[in-house]
Amino acid sequence: MPSLYNWLSRVLGFWREKRDEGLRWQLTRQPDIAALRQAQVLAEQVLVAQLKKRTQQLAHELAISQTKNQNELAMVKTQCKQDLKDYQQYLQSLDGLKDSLRSSYVHLPEAVAFTIHHHAKQLLNSMWETQDAQERVKIEMQLIQFMTAVHEDSQFSLQQTGSAGMPQKTLAFIDTDR
Repeated sequence: MPSLYNWLSRVLGFWREKRDEGLRWQLTRQPDIAALRQAQVLAEQVLVAQLKKRTQQLAHELAISQTKNQNELAMVKTQCKQDLKDYQQYLQSLDGLKDSLRSSYVHLPEAVAFTIHHHAKQLLNSMWETQDAQERVKIEMQLIQFMTAVHEDSQFSLQQTGSAGMPQKTLAFIDTDR
C-alpha cells in the first residue's frame, strides 16, 4: 500500500503544483485582465455614446427631410391648384371664343363652331400635357396664333355687315396645323 500512497501523493502533489502554478499565473496577469475588462467597458461606453450621437444625427436629418418634403408637397399642391385654376380659365376663354364665333357668324353651322372650339381645346390639352418646356412654348404660341386668327375673323365679320362668309384665317390655320 505504501506504493499506492506514494503514487497518490505524487499525483496530488502534481495536481497541487499545477493548480498553484495556474493561480500564480492568474495573480501575475490579474492587472492585465482587469485592464482588459476596463478597456472593454470603456469601449462599450464609447460605442454606446457614438450610437446615441449618430441616432440623434439621423433623427435630426430625418426631421429636416420630412420638413423639406412637407414644404415641397405643399408647394406642389399649391402649384397644381393654380394650374387647375389657369386651365379652367383657359377653358372658359375657349367657351367664350366659341360664343364669339357663333355671334359673329350667325349663319355658321354649329358643327364648324364646335370644330374650331375642339381644335383650340386640343391645342390647349397638348400644351398642358407636354413635359418639355420648349415644346410647351411652341404649342402655346400655336394656341395664341390660333386664337388671334379667330379673333381677327370675328372682327372682320362684324365689320363686314351683310356678308355671309366663313372664318377663313381660322379654317386655314386648322388646315395647316394638321
